[in-house]
Amino acid sequence: MLLAVDCGNTNIVFALYDGETQRSNWRISTDPKRSADEYLVWLAQLMALKSIEVGEIAEMIIASVVPEVQPKLINLAARGFSLVPQVVGDPNIDLGIDIRIDRPDQAGADRLVNAVAARDFYDLPAIILDFGTATTFDLVGKNGAYEGGIIAPGVNLSLEALFLAAARLPRLAVQPWAADMPVLGKDTVSAMHSGIFWGYVSMVEGLISRLRRDHGADLPAIATGGLAPLFAEHVSAISIVDQDLTLKGLVQIHARNKAKFKQD
Repeated sequence: MLLAVDCGNTNIVFALYDGETQRSNWRISTDPKRSADEYLVWLAQLMALKSIEVGEIAEMIIASVVPEVQPKLINLAARGFSLVPQVVGDPNIDLGIDIRIDRPDQAGADRLVNAVAARDFYDLPAIILDFGTATTFDLVGKNGAYEGGIIAPGVNLSLEALFLAAARLPRLAVQPWAADMPVLGKDTVSAMHSGIFWGYVSMVEGLISRLRRDHGADLPAIATGGLAPLFAEHVSAISIVDQDLTLKGLVQIHARNKAKFKQD
């Protein structure tokens, strides 16, 4: 089986695949201090609950945007599974797409993996909207090239910034919002909820509209990330929600590069 690892700034997702079929996936908070052995113990316990043995993992691929964690995940592959993993961003990994930005080395691994998944599973050109620690918008061209993107603060990050920077504002958690929630708040908490919810809805609608104005009115918008369902139901500009988009891209990249990493 293939272990696909998507390491973001807030969470790491571990997913097991048998071919292109996902057997299971687990999420853990991103902690640079966590060791490879700790990941292994945690994974082994969860796999045991699914009657999956550690020895069944024959291959591994990693996409990480956290430099401090990536070596721990590579060490996990070596110590836990006796594997040399594929790592998105390594020069020997072929993504099969062009990266058409001024500094290709600055493109986040997750965003490139999403572009691969969009190329392989959806009509192009397309916008990819990822609700993560940051909220990102990326354009994948008609031929599958990564054309560039937009980075905005994520929802949780914005709530935390309000709490930390303003002495009298409370810390709020992200929650499901009603589509008929009044725009005008009548107290501090309702005013903050309005600013986060309607502010993000307006930002998403506005940026998708601008991208469609500049790159094609019919561009589909594919939403992914943990908070995608929370906002997609309120944003008609979002065409599709695919929370496994990054994992699907990792499986595709692994298949493309499998011959180079054939394990003994």
